[in-house]
Amino acid sequence: MPIRRLAPLNAQRGFTLIEIMVVVVILGVLGALVLPNVMNRPDQAKATAARADIQSIATALEIYRLDNARYPSTGQGLEALAKQPTLAPLPRNWSPQGYLKSVPVDPWGTPYQYLNPGLKSPESYDLYSYGADGQAGGEGLDAEIGNWAD
Repeated sequence: MPIRRLAPLNAQRGFTLIEIMVVVVILGVLGALVLPNVMNRPDQAKATAARADIQSIATALEIYRLDNARYPSTGQGLEALAKQPTLAPLPRNWSPQGYLKSVPVDPWGTPYQYLNPGLKSPESYDLYSYGADGQAGGEGLDAEIGNWAD
């Protein structure tokens, strides 16, 4: 059986001060390059999240329509996806599990808007967020984000 040599007790392993400083400088340079790009885009990230939410809600609306032969009315709103509607027209085959766990709000904290029939999509519905300013109209990040084709 070979004899193993143990490292002397006073031998220390670790990073030198120079190695640590190089890592800190690299992290600083990366932070200086990446952070401004990330910090200037929070509203763009929210707009992307709103588009993804709208697609998810639209999927739930399609499943609701398949079960009940129609979309919820404007009066029933998106709440019809989370709780069984009590307003007419009552759904025929509403899923006991619902279609959404809760009614979502957009990334800016404003409820999503729902119209049936829609103004921009008169053959079906309009589902949209007011955008960053939370008001109708606007341009850029303040414009509405919806299920219609721009």
